[in-house]
Amino acid sequence: MRLIGSQTSPFVRKVRVILAERRIPCEFVEENVWAPETTVPRYNPLTKVPALELDGGESIYDSRVIAEYLDATSGGALIPADPLARAKARRLEALGDGIADAGILARLERGREPARQDPKWIDRQMDKVNAGIEAAARALGPGPYFGGAELDIADIACGCGLLWLEFRMPEIKWRERHAHLAAWAARLESRPAFATTRPPR
Repeated sequence: MRLIGSQTSPFVRKVRVILAERRIPCEFVEENVWAPETTVPRYNPLTKVPALELDGGESIYDSRVIAEYLDATSGGALIPADPLARAKARRLEALGDGIADAGILARLERGREPARQDPKWIDRQMDKVNAGIEAAARALGPGPYFGGAELDIADIACGCGLLWLEFRMPEIKWRERHAHLAAWAARLESRPAFATTRPPR
């Protein structure tokens, strides 16, 4: 298999963490979707990463689809089997992905020429980011991870989303606002799967 993506994408990192946690061998192919010569459309017609090229040449895309495929084919330890637990974990996965989505949209808008920026659009996205942080803080229970004693897809998605904010929007300082999220994040970062997928500075 080959994973096509960028080291700085929180969605690509989510897949890379799953690959590392489940010890699945996979070649990583660095691609920039913004480059004129990008090959990403070969694997995803939407020109988005991550995309996973399977051994037979077929590709699957969207981090949630890839996550479910990798978990199911490697023993199913990260996505709960119980229907209610599964729904709760996938809901938190959607929350982590949504935090990253909104942050990326705000950052892209801020990157436009000042005269073309839409401050209301930026504010709307940042409201989503901050609401997502608060929701994650409320959802994290007394255990070490969202699901209790063991890491699952909720931790991976929320971790990649919140750590991306630190990487691209360090001014948000969510760790200072939520000590229990900070302790949880430190646990994640101590795991080899997170340590080895840290984006380059």
